[in-house]
Amino acid sequence: MAKLVIVPTPIGNLGDISARAINALANCDIILCEDTRVCSKLLNHLGISKKMLVYRDDSEKKQVPKVIALIQAGNVVCLTSDAGTPAISDPGYRIVNACRKNGIEVQSIPGACAMATVLAASGLPSDGFLFLGFLPNKSSARIKTFQKYMNFDYSLIFYESSHRILKFLKDLLDVLGEGRIICVAKEVTKLYEKFYIGEARKVLGEMEKSVAKGEYTVVISPEKFKF
Repeated sequence: MAKLVIVPTPIGNLGDISARAINALANCDIILCEDTRVCSKLLNHLGISKKMLVYRDDSEKKQVPKVIALIQAGNVVCLTSDAGTPAISDPGYRIVNACRKNGIEVQSIPGACAMATVLAASGLPSDGFLFLGFLPNKSSARIKTFQKYMNFDYSLIFYESSHRILKFLKDLLDVLGEGRIICVAKEVTKLYEKFYIGEARKVLGEMEKSVAKGEYTVVISPEKFKF
């Protein structure tokens, strides 16, 4: 039956892909991906060959009608991202929304997600959280966000790039204070995975001495939390 299948891909360790995800990729007609080179590496690892269509943020709006037409023509389409769960700080929600509006079946396969992986391993409060993805590039915009949520009762979760992580942490210290408990996770599930946990000033000091390369997930505890 024609449908859209949301397929999470590993965020680092290829062993994290599920049997159900592999089966979906092996039996679909078309795979939507952010980068065919990245997707090809995974498919080659799995011994799967499929038609791929590039589906990115900058072209998502234009591609939605085309994808809907492909599904309505009888195709099973898998939606993937370069790493992790599609539509979570990655392209996807527009095509899912369009499928719902057009009465097209949508299946979502559970799988790798950096924010859930890091929150579970952080030791910070996980009874509730707010995921805010990537913040804007400008320091002023980051500061406004930290000010807005500085008294939030639950943990805050962000993604950040290697070339901005130190600026992110310095803005965090300026607004939330040096004693706020945070967790910064680098290269989760990969060979050089590392967690920095403790007071913000301590974490920043440790990270200033290390190599900044990699992808980062940041968890900020509620103000009253003590580590």
